[in-house]
Amino acid sequence: MLPEETVHHATEVIFGLNPMIVATSILVVAYGFIISEKINRAVISLLGAGALAFTGVLNHELMIQGIDFNTIFLLTGMMVIVAITKRTGIFQFVAILSAKLVKGNPRLLLIVLSLITAVFSALLDNVTTVLLVVPITLLLTEQLKLPAYPFLFALIFFSNIGGTATLIGDPPNILIGSAVGFGFMDFVYNVGPASLINMVVLLVIFDFMWGRKFVTTDKAREHLLNYDPYEALTDTPLLIKSFLTLSLVLFGFIVGHGYGLEPGTVALTGAAFLMLLDIYKMNAEDQSHKVQEGFKEVEWETIFFFMGLFILVYGVEHTGLLEMLAQKMLSWTGGDMATTGYLILWSSAILSAIVDNIPFVATMIPMIKSMGAEMGGEAAIEPLWWSLSLGACLGGNGSLIGASANVMVASFAERAGQRIPFLKFMALAFPLMLLTIAISTVYVWFVFFG
Repeated sequence: MLPEETVHHATEVIFGLNPMIVATSILVVAYGFIISEKINRAVISLLGAGALAFTGVLNHELMIQGIDFNTIFLLTGMMVIVAITKRTGIFQFVAILSAKLVKGNPRLLLIVLSLITAVFSALLDNVTTVLLVVPITLLLTEQLKLPAYPFLFALIFFSNIGGTATLIGDPPNILIGSAVGFGFMDFVYNVGPASLINMVVLLVIFDFMWGRKFVTTDKAREHLLNYDPYEALTDTPLLIKSFLTLSLVLFGFIVGHGYGLEPGTVALTGAAFLMLLDIYKMNAEDQSHKVQEGFKEVEWETIFFFMGLFILVYGVEHTGLLEMLAQKMLSWTGGDMATTGYLILWSSAILSAIVDNIPFVATMIPMIKSMGAEMGGEAAIEPLWWSLSLGACLGGNGSLIGASANVMVASFAERAGQRIPFLKFMALAFPLMLLTIAISTVYVWFVFFG
C-alpha cells in the first residue's frame, strides 16, 4: 500500500483546471473513441491514461496503484494455458464427437453446441471459447447445409450466459471478483443458478424458433458421421499435461481464496507449470522457442487495453466523481437496497448492450464501493455486486458490441462469408436480453431481496 500522502496528492493539474472536469473529459473522449471502434481500443485507453499523467490528474505512483494486477495476471495466465491446450486438438475433438453423438441431427446439434459453449465459457472464458467453437460450428453447418446464423446467434448468447456463472467466465466477473475479493465458488453459488435458468429458457426459445425447423439431407449427415474425432487429437501427452494443469488451476480457484491466494496468482503459476511440463526435456534453444510460442498467443491488445482502462477509471475515481455519482444514485433510490439493486441490474444490462461491458463495469465498481458506508458496510452491499454481474454479463447479449465475445463471433463469421448484420442481430437479441434480465430480476428478488 502506498503512503497516505502519496495516495491523496498528485502533481498540479495543468492550467489550474478542475481535476474532476479534466479526468471526466479525458474518460468521455476515450469512451467515445472506444465505442466508435475507429481507432484500436488499446491505443485509445493507453493514450487516455497518458493524458491523465501529462495533465497532472495522476502521478506515476497513482497510475500503478490504479492497475488491477490480479485481473491482468488472471487473463494472461489463462490465455497461455488455453493456447497450449489448444495445440492438443481437444476442442475440435469435443465438437466433432458431439455432432456424431447426436447423429448429425440439426435440432440436437444446436442444443449441444450451445451447451458446450456455455460450459467452456464457464471454465475457460467466453472470448477464448468462441475462438475455438465458432470455426468448428461453421464447418459443421456447412457440411449439413444449414444456415449458420441461428447457430452463431446461439453461441453468442450462451457464451455470455455461461461466462456469467463463474469468476473467470466473463471479463466483468474477473473485474468484480478481483476488486471485491470474491472467490470462484462465490460466483457459482450466487449467479450460477440464474445462468442455468436463463439457459434452459433460451434453449426452449431457440428450439421453437429454429431447431424444429432445421432440415438436412441423409447424404450430408452421412458425410459428417464419417469424421473421426480422434484424428483431431494431435498430442496425447500434452493433453494429459494440460488436463492436469487445468484441474490444479480450477482447484486453486476454488480453495485458494481461503488461503489468501488470488486467482491471478493461481492462473499465472498454472501457466508457468504447464510451460514447464511442455519444455522440460528440450534443449535451451527449443525451450525458448516453445515459451515464445505460448506468449505470442496472449492477446496483448486486450491486456494493454485493460491496463489503460484501469488508469482511466482510477482517474475519475481519484478526483471524486464516482463517489458523487454514487451519492446521486442513493438519493434516487432512497438508500433502499433492493431498489438500488434493481437499478444497477437494469441500467447495467441496457448500457452494456450499448457500450462494451468491460469499461462500464470498471467504472461501476468504485461507484458501488462508495455506497458501502451509507448502506451498512462491504458485507451489506454484496447483493449489489451480483446485480452488477448479472446485468453486465447478460446485458452484453443485447448487441454485437455489447461484449468482446460477440465481436469475435461477428469477425469470424464475416471472414467466412456469413456476415451478421448489426441491426438484424439487435432486433432479436435486445428483446431476448431483456427477457433474461427480467428472469434475473425475479431471481435476485427471491434470493437476495425477498
